[in-house]
Amino acid sequence: MRLPRSAHEEQGWRISEIAPDFEVEDVWALPVHGGPDDFPKLLEVMTHLSSGDSPSRVSRALFGIRYKLGEWFGWDEDDKLPIPGDNATSLVSRLPADLRGTTDGFDSGSLPFDPLYRTDRESAAEISNKTVHAMMHLGWVDKGHGDNQGQMAVLVKPRGRFGKVYMDLIKPFRYLIVYPALMRQIERAWDKRNLQDSSS
Repeated sequence: MRLPRSAHEEQGWRISEIAPDFEVEDVWALPVHGGPDDFPKLLEVMTHLSSGDSPSRVSRALFGIRYKLGEWFGWDEDDKLPIPGDNATSLVSRLPADLRGTTDGFDSGSLPFDPLYRTDRESAAEISNKTVHAMMHLGWVDKGHGDNQGQMAVLVKPRGRFGKVYMDLIKPFRYLIVYPALMRQIERAWDKRNLQDSSS
């Protein structure tokens, strides 16, 4: 389920103090529920996802096209570009002392993101290319009565006019194809993980 930006902003996540200049582009309630201590399990599930395993052939094709365009035009060749409006190339330089080193030894798996920080209820990872500097934020939202739900937000800073045009062009594909397929993929992976836990 797609959520309003306020659903992310009202949680008081640490990312808001680290990246106040980034725009919250998308917020989604993940089809994932668990107990207060199950956030690490969500991170494990997310790091094992692959666009090549998407249940949607159209979504897989779109990712294939994006990767091919990136290869042709060199969009992904340099991941050390400065953050738009900043001299730093990574948000690591903005992390407060208590969040530094919290992802040491953490493998982001097949995700094309570099881990930034993690706590017991949220994590963030960043990606940089010639279109945007973006972050994927995962949170574990307390829904009450021992129920917690995963929440995902994407925060972006487009690179100039081209980056803004690029984000506008892909928006319909994200909402109609990519995200719905991703939600199904996450749900299947979560159910499989829970089934493994119950049988062990």
